[in-house]
Amino acid sequence: MLRSLKFGRVYRCGKFLFIVALFVILLMNTHNLFASFQRNELTDRRFIGLNKCPACFGTSWCRKFMNGQVTFEMWGRLRFLDFFNVKNVYFAQYGEPREGTRRVVLKRLGSNQELAEIDQKICKRATGRPRCDLIQGMYKTEFARLNGDVRLLTPEVVEGWSDLVHCPSQRLLDRVVRRYAETKDSGSFLLKNLKDTERMQLLMTLAFNPEPLVLQSFPSDEGWPFAKYLGACGRMVAVNYVGEELWSFYNAPWEKRVDLAKQLMDIAEQLTNNDFDFALYLLDVSFDNFAVGPRDGKVIVVDAENVIVADKRLIKQNKPENYDVWYESRYEECDKEACLSFSKDILCSRVTVDHNYYAVCQNLLSRFATWRGTTGGLLHDPPADVLKDGRLTTLLDECTKPQKRYGRYQAAKELREFLTQLTQLSNTNRELLFRCRYQSCQHWFQSCLRG
Repeated sequence: MLRSLKFGRVYRCGKFLFIVALFVILLMNTHNLFASFQRNELTDRRFIGLNKCPACFGTSWCRKFMNGQVTFEMWGRLRFLDFFNVKNVYFAQYGEPREGTRRVVLKRLGSNQELAEIDQKICKRATGRPRCDLIQGMYKTEFARLNGDVRLLTPEVVEGWSDLVHCPSQRLLDRVVRRYAETKDSGSFLLKNLKDTERMQLLMTLAFNPEPLVLQSFPSDEGWPFAKYLGACGRMVAVNYVGEELWSFYNAPWEKRVDLAKQLMDIAEQLTNNDFDFALYLLDVSFDNFAVGPRDGKVIVVDAENVIVADKRLIKQNKPENYDVWYESRYEECDKEACLSFSKDILCSRVTVDHNYYAVCQNLLSRFATWRGTTGGLLHDPPADVLKDGRLTTLLDECTKPQKRYGRYQAAKELREFLTQLTQLSNTNRELLFRCRYQSCQHWFQSCLRG
């Protein structure tokens, strides 16, 4: 009791000191504070990193930035708050004369330290020293060696540069080049059709943070569950604002959480099995990396930096060892939040892999999920009748920590079906469904609902 009282006093004291310190910072930066509201820093070439091109991510949105069509929202204008914005993600308003304004998300695609490190790497490769003229340095790196004489971007050149190209196929790279949005002449898979600066920007993005290329290659307009890529200027990338992060719905009504869980399992299925025979494996799965649309309630992946793309057609063609043996991801105890166990090489060499089901079940849905000090997952505290029925708990456990061989595959399939049923039924009808343990009875019940 005494310890808790002391802790409470320390906590209150610390909170008071933090508020005082924040107030002092505001007083010291009063002039800068007013100046921040008066100017639009997104028109500053140095602030958005345009002065570092071609060591940047693109220039397709520069006219919009320079014309003042993109402006920070209120808190984004306060530069002293950048100290807390480690990921360098900002909310902004983008305006068109005929369309009005809409919210967008701006990303630097890395922390200040990570951006400084990429500059140092470029300089070291160019001059052997950590500092140099960055623009001149770019022309002495491998980003510039792929000049206009090189016809195609080939796997042996970029393999291992990032997760996107950990095991690239020619079909994937042709898709990346053909859909590259930072060129006026997109649509061709020939690398030689790009300007020198465009080619270097593409390659740097591929090596540093390939998220923009994932969004461009697998666009939301074609039904892929990613945020829409809008454009870039210097080292600032703009993507469509989706909505609040998934974490905001952790304590939402049960029916809403069931719907979100069902969508998450659908995303896992779509990224694993699709008509294009590309398997997109999510390596960083947490509540912060998904968002929910405010109008349609649709779940979207909003952080696609760590995505491996395996070409199933190439795997079937090359037939590596055990390529046709179903791979089961292994559950492992972990003392960190949102951690996963996987082998990138195995993800790249098997046709049938359960990684996405495992990642969604373990880190988002099941009782094993931990995030921001909480446990229980998105489907925590189910209604009494769902809890009593027991199937949801059993399926989530088997999807996360399977006890049978290939148990996760079957559990994921049944979990998707069960969640679909729950989203379609009211509380009263759900109780009736739980009385039907056999599949034939469930089919009869669903036909009654349709009738």
